[in-house]
Amino acid sequence: MLAGLIFATEDAEGRAGTLAATLPFGGMTLIEYQARLLAAAGVGQIVVAVGRVTPALLGAISRIAKREIAVDLVRSAEEASAKVHPLATVVVIADGLVTTDSMLLAMADEAPDAILVTPEAEASGAVERLDRGQCWAGVATLSARRLAEVAALPREYDFQSTVLRIAVEAGARHVPLPTAARRSGHGVERDAGVLAGRSNDVLAALANQRTGWADRWFFTPITRFLLPQLVRREVPPWATAIAGGVAGVVALLTLGLGHPAAGMLLALLAVVLLSAGALLSWLRGDKLRASQQEKGILLLAMLSALLLGATASLAAGHATPFVLALWAVASNTIADRVPVRPRPWYASAASQVLLLTPFALVGLATLGLAAATLHAVASLAAAVEAIRHKA
Repeated sequence: MLAGLIFATEDAEGRAGTLAATLPFGGMTLIEYQARLLAAAGVGQIVVAVGRVTPALLGAISRIAKREIAVDLVRSAEEASAKVHPLATVVVIADGLVTTDSMLLAMADEAPDAILVTPEAEASGAVERLDRGQCWAGVATLSARRLAEVAALPREYDFQSTVLRIAVEAGARHVPLPTAARRSGHGVERDAGVLAGRSNDVLAALANQRTGWADRWFFTPITRFLLPQLVRREVPPWATAIAGGVAGVVALLTLGLGHPAAGMLLALLAVVLLSAGALLSWLRGDKLRASQQEKGILLLAMLSALLLGATASLAAGHATPFVLALWAVASNTIADRVPVRPRPWYASAASQVLLLTPFALVGLATLGLAAATLHAVASLAAAVEAIRHKA
């Protein structure tokens, strides 16, 4: 049983009356982003420790609660201890923390008690010092017993600092902050201007999570540019989904009318839009729309390959291109369902569209389909071999 504890007590720097937790971040407030990370890590209940309640905080809490996760506001350790199940594991997030989903997921998987730490020389100025050489990096995985222990102390003690000290005295393990997380913008920040810069770092890290060769060399660089622009302009997730869907439908119609070059270019554009849109939807906590766009990429890749093969077969007067397209689609579909971690060179729906496009542009659709088929079959064979070795 996982619960989350978010601290939202400190004012933003240079903004009197504004809580740092309600500063804009990634197209939402910082506390909404933190709550989305907790929900993605499997947390079923969130407790928000506050000193005072502002309208902006109430609005953020209301939006978090709409995502089907229980949220409680508490003003003390006693209230927090009463809200959390005594056998729960509590993932604690410091006031003003910026991090990534992979970092929080890794900490949520840690057995209690564990504290994320960073060397004092590399720590953000807002991160609390633990000892002579280590500072708290803003995340801890603690037993619910620690909240009860803090609740037994006088209320004059600072809740966030005290729960951390109690965990340290209980012998909590120190988990070093990975260098990659620091490069991705991990840290505690309460300045609106600096927070905007960290937002871009986190968005870039989100785009970098896709590790396939097509994503790494083509789609991710584009998404890293598009995603901050979409967030900054507050583009709603449904807008990119519609744009990608329209581009995909037009691409299929163009291919069906016998224009392979223009059709594949439009299909490539659709994949770019759907890929960026899926990440934007995921960032906003709309997992359903994100999943729909990922499935849209898969469907578009299948239909575009089949239409390209059909068009090439009609032009050539034989069925070879269409048979190649069938093989490519079937191999990709089966490989995608093999329960093994894909290697960077494996074929995917996105890589199939990217691979076919240049061949279609130079009028060599059949050769492109042959290359896509070989790539998909090799990926399927490697995946099956990996499963065989694992068994």
